[in-house]
Amino acid sequence: MSGATIVLIVVATLALLMASLVLFTAQVARRVERALPPAGRFVEIDGARIHYIEQGRGPVTLLLVHGLGGNAFHFTHSLLARLAPQFRVIVMERPGSGYSTRAAGVAAGPIAQAETVAAFIRALGLDRPVLVGHSLGGAVALATAVAHPALVRALALIAPLTMPQDTVPGIFTGLMVERPVVRAAIGWTLATPLSMARRDAMLDVIFGPDAVPVDFATAGGGMLGMRPSAFVSASTDLVAVPADMPPLMQRYHTLALPMAVLYGTRDRVLDPQLHGVAFQAMLPQVRLELVEGAGHMLPLTVPDRVADFVREVAVREVAREG
Repeated sequence: MSGATIVLIVVATLALLMASLVLFTAQVARRVERALPPAGRFVEIDGARIHYIEQGRGPVTLLLVHGLGGNAFHFTHSLLARLAPQFRVIVMERPGSGYSTRAAGVAAGPIAQAETVAAFIRALGLDRPVLVGHSLGGAVALATAVAHPALVRALALIAPLTMPQDTVPGIFTGLMVERPVVRAAIGWTLATPLSMARRDAMLDVIFGPDAVPVDFATAGGGMLGMRPSAFVSASTDLVAVPADMPPLMQRYHTLALPMAVLYGTRDRVLDPQLHGVAFQAMLPQVRLELVEGAGHMLPLTVPDRVADFVREVAVREVAREG
């Protein structure tokens, strides 16, 4: 067999493998979307189609913003039903996440996403909502309050990203893909089977030491993370974070609105000392609460504690404003 023949066989085999991975990924994405279709409504924001879920009525509106690789189900699983009897609650899926789209060529860092949140608030005519941000959603909430303080009543931040850090949490290093074309190629070939193979290890870090809810894949939206768009969006978001955090932190001193932070003391994704304690030391108005022994996914693992935390922030604002 000649060398040229061997090369042709290798190329054909690789092409067949890639085609098989693309087909497998597409089939998984279709099954996931049939099992977990959009549960809310859509609004057009600056070329993006933003998916959101709304429940409840009350004197204060809560706008919930999820974290990296997340979706609305992270809040609707347990938290939404606990808050909707007392407040108007809106769960927004960030650009590119869940069933929201991201306009082509748009920046993906927290500062850019804050502009989408501000436009969303205006589009829905929300009256100064309390922004509730989890993880990366906490950085987006902070950026929104920094850039548009008149649109925000208060911040209730759950295990938030608040400070620059030198390294990416180990479980997320595979998302650090700089080139969009490579990112898309991985999303449509390797990302889905690898996420299946590494599921338990990833969930152990993201949830640990807390147990993963038995219905997280369905009611918690975990299955949505197996779609190629989820990998592409999370990678795009994560790559954009480092450049935004230093300039965002430099503007924290302008924040005058009430802020509260809730952190699990055994969070395996973000350091409570850096993003909670050190953040509070910068801003005296920050009220910090620690959940002893808890991990990162507090809205799903300790929803009663999170609901009480958010409720206290909102009720304090009602009382303060008379």
